[in-house]
Amino acid sequence: MTERGQDRLKRLKMRSWRRGTKEMDMILGPFSDTELAGLNQAQIALYDALLNENDHDLYQWVTAQAPTPEAYLDLLSDISKFAFKS
Repeated sequence: MTERGQDRLKRLKMRSWRRGTKEMDMILGPFSDTELAGLNQAQIALYDALLNENDHDLYQWVTAQAPTPEAYLDLLSDISKFAFKS
């Protein structure tokens, strides 16, 4: 991975850990630490867009309390599985 790509991952990790709510910090932070490096460029771009969404909405989507927008369905499914694995 290029230095620019690594810088982008670092920035995304920081944004994942410094959300507006502690719940989303605890969901997105660990996911970003272990899973971001394995995503392809399109998935990383989608994750970047996801981080611009409202935390309340994100929490509702990741916990299946509200329907997930189609664009984020696969990504949020992966995040949810990661966050709530036993």
